[in-house]
Amino acid sequence: MNWCSTPQINRGRLTVNAPNNMPDQRTILHIDMNAFFASVEQQVNPELRGKPIAVVGGGGRTVITTSSYEARARGVKTGMAVWEGKKVCPELIIVIGDNRKYTYTSGKINEIFRDFTPEVEAFSIDESWLDVTHSLGIFGSAETIASMIKARIRHSFGITCSIGIAPNKLLAKLASDMQKPDGLTVIAPENVSRVLERLPIKELCGIGKKMQRHLNMMSIYTCGELGRCDEGRLTRKFGIIGPRLKQMGQGIDESPVVPFGEEDEVKSVGHSKTLERDIDDPVEIRRFLLQLSEMVGSRARKYNVSGKTIHLYVRYADFFSSWGKQTTLKNYINQSDDIYKTALSILGTVELEQPVRLLGVCLSNLKHQAEQLPLFEEERKKLFATQAMDRINDRFGSMAVTFGSLLMDKESAGSHVIPPSWRPDGIKNVDVK
Repeated sequence: MNWCSTPQINRGRLTVNAPNNMPDQRTILHIDMNAFFASVEQQVNPELRGKPIAVVGGGGRTVITTSSYEARARGVKTGMAVWEGKKVCPELIIVIGDNRKYTYTSGKINEIFRDFTPEVEAFSIDESWLDVTHSLGIFGSAETIASMIKARIRHSFGITCSIGIAPNKLLAKLASDMQKPDGLTVIAPENVSRVLERLPIKELCGIGKKMQRHLNMMSIYTCGELGRCDEGRLTRKFGIIGPRLKQMGQGIDESPVVPFGEEDEVKSVGHSKTLERDIDDPVEIRRFLLQLSEMVGSRARKYNVSGKTIHLYVRYADFFSSWGKQTTLKNYINQSDDIYKTALSILGTVELEQPVRLLGVCLSNLKHQAEQLPLFEEERKKLFATQAMDRINDRFGSMAVTFGSLLMDKESAGSHVIPPSWRPDGIKNVDVK
């Protein structure tokens, strides 16, 4: 079995012991599901197959979260308003997204990945990195592994993915974007310089429009130019990230694939919601704050953490104006009503200038708490009631039991778009509607 030690099967997942003479060169896969939400909807509903569809959230003004390749061919893009999509593609079919369907499918797909390597890092709901360095001796080659994964996903879910293979995460993600849909692209170590020489810097993960604009002002347009740029010049312009930018231009990325359970300690637990309509009614604003506080508290209690710092974030109706304020308490909290009262007190220090478009609540300055009963009877009753509510919601779904003031708004609390922080496992597994 070449250099790999004999694999062990543990709970249906592949466990590979790394050999002492582990190779210096890693082999990384980046797997990107093609038009994920739209593809799932087309597979579930055969009448949508081959047609231009756009998936949107539950709100009346929500933007297009993704579109099928048939719609993209007609000019429909992610982030467009529905009316814009209809303008460029009058036959566009609008589908209200079903987030539970997408998160379920994403979780099952990540289970497939763990059949090939335990080193799986979920980057988002439809993207993951796999380090298959120690699996090559079992399956033969990275291309074989990629082909098997594509076949498994297609057979199990009827959808496709694009896979990039490269020596690191940066290049693997770049490769997965090169052939879509249903692509398989390999960037071999000896070809890195040639691939990057004329590649626009915007193609690299981590270089957004603002960074691109600053680099262009320095006459840096391609990865080759970035890789040859003087490191001191980049550092003077961008500070401590200057050396990292030069490495990116050279295709260097030493960051590891971080499996679930090995991530850095979580520093905060937060939720935000874009509201279905702009609101200025104080009662409605307080209701949304209560809902967000319950979502934050529920996750904090599930993972047995509490925090001292509450951060409140508000974005106004003009989309560009926003503010955030925080306060640090003397004691650690994770009870929803305590989080809510603190967020409400922060809100009371600010006079709202416009109707509110988005609200966010975050609990930080965290610690893992020991299991112990409160000293006073009233606090014990409160704890027991909260634990009972959490158990019911874990079994029957979020907000199966909730505060009475939220019942009237249970189905229309905000946009139903999956947050970027969502992950299939752990504390970042945000419960979605």
